[in-house]
Amino acid sequence: MKFLISSSLAALMLAIPIFAAEARPNFVIINVDDLGYGDIAPFGSKLNKTPNLDRMAAEGRKLTCFYAAPVCSPSRASLMTGCYPKRVLSIPSVLFPGAALGLSPKEPTVAELLKAVGYTTACIGKWHLGDQPEFLPRRRGFDYYLGLPYSNDMGPGEDGSKSSLGDPLPKKNAVKPGEKAVKATAEKLKGVYGGDETGIKGSDQPPLPLVENDKVIARVRQDEQCGLVKRYTEAAVKFIRDNQDKPFFLYLPHNAVHFPYYPGADFQKKSANGNYGDWVEEVDWSVGQVLATLRELKLDSRTLVLFTSDNGGTKRGVNLPLRGEKGTTFEGGMREPTIAWCPGKIPAGTSTDAVSAMMDILPTFVKLGGGKTPSDHKIDGGNIWPVMAGEAGAKSPHDVFYYYRGLKLEAVRSGPWKLRLINKTELYNLESDIGEANNVADANPEVVKHLKELAEQMKDDLGLDGVGPGCRPMGHVDKPQSLISQDGTIREGFAP
Repeated sequence: MKFLISSSLAALMLAIPIFAAEARPNFVIINVDDLGYGDIAPFGSKLNKTPNLDRMAAEGRKLTCFYAAPVCSPSRASLMTGCYPKRVLSIPSVLFPGAALGLSPKEPTVAELLKAVGYTTACIGKWHLGDQPEFLPRRRGFDYYLGLPYSNDMGPGEDGSKSSLGDPLPKKNAVKPGEKAVKATAEKLKGVYGGDETGIKGSDQPPLPLVENDKVIARVRQDEQCGLVKRYTEAAVKFIRDNQDKPFFLYLPHNAVHFPYYPGADFQKKSANGNYGDWVEEVDWSVGQVLATLRELKLDSRTLVLFTSDNGGTKRGVNLPLRGEKGTTFEGGMREPTIAWCPGKIPAGTSTDAVSAMMDILPTFVKLGGGKTPSDHKIDGGNIWPVMAGEAGAKSPHDVFYYYRGLKLEAVRSGPWKLRLINKTELYNLESDIGEANNVADANPEVVKHLKELAEQMKDDLGLDGVGPGCRPMGHVDKPQSLISQDGTIREGFAP
C-alpha cells in the first residue's frame, strides 16, 4: 500500500534543509554488473571478502528490497529515466553492438536534469543504452565519459570476450552450441545494416571499443579487460578530486563482475572463489578507493553514495537467500544488494526492507540537488530519501510494484504479497518467505484476486505483453555502424 508522510512531519522536513544551501550534495552511483544478492559480506557472503563494503554498510544503510530489472539494458534505462524499463526501452532483452535502437534523446536523464542545475557529471564504465553517437553518454548529460558502450562479452572470441582469464581462446568465428539458431533468427530479421534492430550477436560481434569522451582509445583484449576496474577507479578518483569544489554526479557502472571474468593483476588468485571472487574483491577495493577519497577531501558528509547491482547474479554468483537468478522475475533476478552511504545524514549500521528501485534514483537525486523532474514525461519512481535517511514513518513510495521480463508482465507485488502470473498461479508472502519456497495461493484466494486486478490495471498502460500504449518511442537510427568494424577499423569521427 502507499504510505504518506504526515503533514506536520512534511512541514518540518521542508523547514529544515537536508543539506546546507551552499553545499548541495554530490552523488555517486556504483553499479556492479551481474553481482548476486549474496555475493558481498554485508548481504551474507562467506566466500568473498569485502571489507570496504562491510565498512560502508556499518556506516550506512542497507536497502534490502531494492529492485532493478532481470537484465542489463532495461535496468540502466530505469536508472537514467526514473521509469519502469519497459516504458522507455521496450525491447525483449538487451542491446548489442551496432544496434539501431537506443534510449531516446527525448527522455530526460538524471545526468541532464542535474547538469541543468549546475552539476558536473561523469559516466565511467559500462553504458549499454545504445552505441550510436546519438545515444552515448556525452549526448545524454555527461560531461565526461570513459568506458565500454556495452557488456564485456560482446566482442570476438579471439580477443578474450567469450572466455575468462586462463581459459583457452576459441578460434576466430567459432560458432558456439545453439548459436546457429540465433544466427538464423537474425537472418530473418536482417535490415539494411545486416542484423536485427537490437544489434550484432554471437561470433560476428566486432572488437570491443574502450571509449573516452567521443573517441575510441583502445581495442579491448585480455590485458585491457584485466585493467578495467583499476582504470575506471583511477578515473573516478581523479574526477572527484578535480571537481571537489563544485557539486558533481559520478556514475560508476563497472563491467565487473559480468562474464568473462578478468580480475586485475593485484587480485588474481587471491580469493577463495576463483576468478569470480577475485573480481568481486577488486570491486570492493574500488569502492574503498572512492569512499577514502571522499573522506580525505572531507566530502563524505555531503556526498550520497549508492552501491548496487544492475540485475541478479548468474549461476556463477550467489543470490541466496533469494530464489532465481539473472534473467528471471524471481527475487534473485531483480532484488539487488544495495547500500546507501552519507555519514551524518544516513543512519549508520541500519537497514530497511521498504520497496525501492532503480527508477527512484532520478526523482530522489533531482529533488536533493534542487532540480525539477519533467512535467511532460510520466515518472514511475518516487523520492526515497526519507527511506534512506531513516526518517520516522518513512515508507516506500510504491503501493504496487510490477515485475517485467522484457515486454511481459510476469509478477506483481503489493505489501508483502507477490503473485506470479506465468505458468500457474503462485502467491508468496515475501515477509515470511523471502526465498519464494511456499506457494500459498490456495489459502489466500482474495489476495490472489486483488493482485490479479492490480495486474490488469497495467493492460492500458505498459501492457501485459508486447508494447503497451504507455510505452514511449525509443531512439532509432536508419544505418547504424559499430564503433570498430570487424577488421579493426575505427568508425569515422571516433578515431583518437
